[in-house]
Amino acid sequence: MGAGTSPADPAAEADGTSEVPSRADAPDTGEGAADEAAPERAVTRDDTAGEAAAGGARPSRRFPSLTRDTARPEGGGRAASGDAPAPARQWPLLAVLCTAGAGLLIVAVDPFAEAFRIGTMLIGVALIGGAVLRLVVPSVGMLAVRSRFTDLVTYGLLGFLIVMLALVAQPKPWLDIPFLEQLVHFTIR
Repeated sequence: MGAGTSPADPAAEADGTSEVPSRADAPDTGEGAADEAAPERAVTRDDTAGEAAAGGARPSRRFPSLTRDTARPEGGGRAASGDAPAPARQWPLLAVLCTAGAGLLIVAVDPFAEAFRIGTMLIGVALIGGAVLRLVVPSVGMLAVRSRFTDLVTYGLLGFLIVMLALVAQPKPWLDIPFLEQLVHFTIR
């Protein structure tokens, strides 16, 4: 019995015309695009014996004891209906990216005296807005990266820290935190 033959089909084994079905002919198992992009591997005698034992089903290339599949984050569905154009389906992500992009543009162009502080605060507000959208909107599209709780903590904390750093940036900080200067001098000494 050579490579590509199956012990389940003795007639095909006799004339040598048996083939293993390609990935295009295989039924969709719902395992996602990762399997479609994976290169074909050589079928060995152990694989064909496993197929016969499993009732003709092809064995998985994944580690069955470690993971079965990766679940989409909750709220990771489209933010608009399927007939809407692509930008409309991803409006929460676009809102956050456009706000952060406007902040970066203000920082880069530096059109007025406090442009660095205002642009940086706009970037932080964009992240805080992303956390609010993740909390309020049930389906936020690609803004949902991890679980809802993890996204809320990540977006909210990073946004808060960026806004706070913009407020205490030198020279002439807009927010004076009295113990911060002593803390910095203590850690640098």
